Amino acid sequence: MAGHRIARAAFQTVLETIFPPHCLSCRGQVLETGGLCPACWREARFITGHVCDACGAPLPGEGDGHADWCDDCLTIARPWSRGRSVFVYKGTGRALVLALKHGDRQDIVPEAAKWILRSADPILTPDMLVAPVPLHWTRFWKRRFNQSALLAREMAKRADLTYAPDLLRRTSRTQSLDGLTRDARFALMQRRIHLNPRWAGQIRGRDLLLVDDVMTSGATLAAAAEACQSGKPRHICVVTLARVQKDA
Repeated sequence: MAGHRIARAAFQTVLETIFPPHCLSCRGQVLETGGLCPACWREARFITGHVCDACGAPLPGEGDGHADWCDDCLTIARPWSRGRSVFVYKGTGRALVLALKHGDRQDIVPEAAKWILRSADPILTPDMLVAPVPLHWTRFWKRRFNQSALLAREMAKRADLTYAPDLLRRTSRTQSLDGLTRDARFALMQRRIHLNPRWAGQIRGRDLLLVDDVMTSGATLAAAAEACQSGKPRHICVVTLARVQKDA
């Protein structure tokens, strides 16, 4: 065993000599694999401290230990209990989401899953079921992967939680939500996501965690959470890699 560890470490050293580690965001050289360079780290708005308990958006002040909510979550009924997010969708956070979603940068997934786990820690429970927000099959065919599924799978593996890749189905393709108003987003997503009947009897009384790459209005996550409600889970929580913030 010791010999194998030494050989693995030596092989890793050789690899890093030939292919030096690069920043996950800008691809500049860094000291360790999976890291961010100083410039990208400064541009990364990690969400920590006082946050909205429903979506994870940063809140002003330090908080008093009780749950607080952002303006959006005070005015919009969320069909989930609690939520968290890693980044404000700006700077490095936005760059990483776009690189993963449109740039086929799947090397971002392992480190992103670590960040998501750290952010989601307050809302995780031991027997939680982890599921991605689904893509319509036409988008999956074009993109070849679902970035939310990659994040959910890696996160579930690291946390030793059950991963349910096909818990939800997207039954019809929608236009891009970019540029739409909040109300238009919610109207467009109504009844577009459904619970897979195969899982219906397995989520009753169980905690669920829905994973997506970015939350803007919350319309897509709401459609996913509402679909899950028919299976009568105990709690539904959500986590995203990034959260759009109005004043960001």
